[in-house]
Amino acid sequence: MFTLENYKESANVIKELTNGFRPEVLLILGSGLGYLGDSIEDAISIDYFSIPQFKVSTAPGHHGKLICGMLEGKRVALMQGRFHYYEGYSLEEIAYPVRVMHLLGAHTLIVTNAAGCINEKWSAGELMLIQDHIKFFIDSPLRGQNINAFGVRFPDSTHIYTPRLQQIALAEAENFDIPLRKGVYFYFPGPQYETPSEIRAARLLGGDAAGMSTVPEVIAASHCGMEVLGFSLLTNMASGILDKPLTEEEVLLASEAAKPKFSCLVCACLRKI
Repeated sequence: MFTLENYKESANVIKELTNGFRPEVLLILGSGLGYLGDSIEDAISIDYFSIPQFKVSTAPGHHGKLICGMLEGKRVALMQGRFHYYEGYSLEEIAYPVRVMHLLGAHTLIVTNAAGCINEKWSAGELMLIQDHIKFFIDSPLRGQNINAFGVRFPDSTHIYTPRLQQIALAEAENFDIPLRKGVYFYFPGPQYETPSEIRAARLLGGDAAGMSTVPEVIAASHCGMEVLGFSLLTNMASGILDKPLTEEEVLLASEAAKPKFSCLVCACLRKI
């Protein structure tokens, strides 16, 4: 269990390494999507291992760096790579950076992920605005003694993804003629891809995309009172929809192909926040 002092120590180290930088927006980017870090002006890059309590990012396409600077006129902290449950980390450890960034001043979280497409009416390569999520496995990043400095013991989750930011995303997608689906993200622990039966169950329960990330960070951000905007890149059709195996390479290739529209949409939303 982390204490408030742990979070403050990490925040102070980042503050020292960035000459007192105070982010407005935290960006957490998924597999193959960390390229936006190359667009940050006056960038200061920090390896995760330089920050107390931060973990090592081991997933393919995750560079394990925190980049602070200016993007689209906003002070941003961008995580090039995140932590996952399947890497052996607890949900509290996965969500740790969110609370640290909140202490530094971040009021908004923009989170992206690569996900499998559950909705059979959609196609791989499309973008989805996350309107809600489903998490069934027991653990939570808020499990254990509550730290009142971050939020209440039993936080409301009715609008965990901020409606105001969703409207901005939909308007900007229309402005730039970027098709944007609206749907529900179904959180699986991984690292194995889901079985066809699990995907059928998720579809019956209302899931549109399946993935192994995002939800712990979003829960922690909402608990802190941060606004949240989430996107999924539907890199492949989920297990059992097509008669072919799922691979990491497919995910990374789809991420590369989606760079122009994905970066355009995220940056457009950032300007309007």
